[in-house]
Amino acid sequence: MQDDLFGAPPAPPAPPPASGPADAAPAKRGQGLKVCPAPQDDALHALAQALPPQLRMGTSSWTYPAWNGLVWDAVYEAPQLSKQGLAAYAAHPLLRTVSLDRNFYRPLTVSQYQRYAEQVPEDFRFVVKAPSLVTDALVRTEDGRGREPNPAFLNPELALREFVEPALEGLGSKVGALVFQISPLPMALLDRMPQVLEQLRTLLQALPPVASRAPDGVIAVEVRDPEWLTPEFAAVLRNAGATYCLGLHPKLPPLADQLPLLRALWPTPLVCRWNLNEVHGPYGYEDAEKRYAPYDRLHDLDPATHEALAKVIVGITGRGQNAYVTISNHAEGCAPLTVQRLAQHVRALHTSASPSPSPSPGTATG
Repeated sequence: MQDDLFGAPPAPPAPPPASGPADAAPAKRGQGLKVCPAPQDDALHALAQALPPQLRMGTSSWTYPAWNGLVWDAVYEAPQLSKQGLAAYAAHPLLRTVSLDRNFYRPLTVSQYQRYAEQVPEDFRFVVKAPSLVTDALVRTEDGRGREPNPAFLNPELALREFVEPALEGLGSKVGALVFQISPLPMALLDRMPQVLEQLRTLLQALPPVASRAPDGVIAVEVRDPEWLTPEFAAVLRNAGATYCLGLHPKLPPLADQLPLLRALWPTPLVCRWNLNEVHGPYGYEDAEKRYAPYDRLHDLDPATHEALAKVIVGITGRGQNAYVTISNHAEGCAPLTVQRLAQHVRALHTSASPSPSPSPGTATG
């Protein structure tokens, strides 16, 4: 293996065709029936077996009827998938994690977390977003516009009571990453970043050690403003035992420009959320939805991100650290197919890397 975690990799294989099973006629609707997984061929199982065992990839939620033939064996309605689809999702050989994004909008209860945990295998791990109640500096209107300052922003007691404790109690050892995704800050706070960093420090240091209850668990912080990406931010995370969530989003600098934070935190697990293709710009979610729905095929391929992210995954997992990577349909148009493309890039690098002893942190972060 290369000594440099982020050194130039060998060329990955050609990606699969930029289309999904929507080219074929949909299977008979599964309405009223138990959600069953789509049959997977030997090649997909072989691809999964060739990946680093520390790597868990998945999608943001799982309630998409058009994943018929990729994840489901038939076309099921979204409400049925929401209630019954997780077990079928977790049967897919490449999908070993999922991002519980719904928690951002309304905190889940212990019993809700428990029901999710009961539907997945023992080695499945969840990525859970903290509620906006504590991660958004603004109270927003229904259309997303900031209305007034949020008095609960980065409140440690609320973060513990409404997020960390219920998730740990309900998911137990199946906690992977608990992610505080901090929404874009208003200009008044961007001008007072030292104060905001101190609030974040207070919050993170008030949280219990996650690993004592979830051995693979980690606290991660994801941001939407490049003003966060400083040595001072890295110091806050490091001192609290937290990590940085690599955010692939047009609001942030490219992946390569975010890597200094990971190097400053080494050794650390990788937490990455690929949220939105850069072609849509920083405010392009609606454009992405219009172009990509119903999310049954790939539209805007991003080979550069695949290559860069695969390189980081192999470098970090090759040193024995876990990696949690979740991908939105807004990344390329169909999250399960993007996962498959990324898996092929990772396999190419992982199988070609020669074994080497684990370096010191100084070597790994150089």
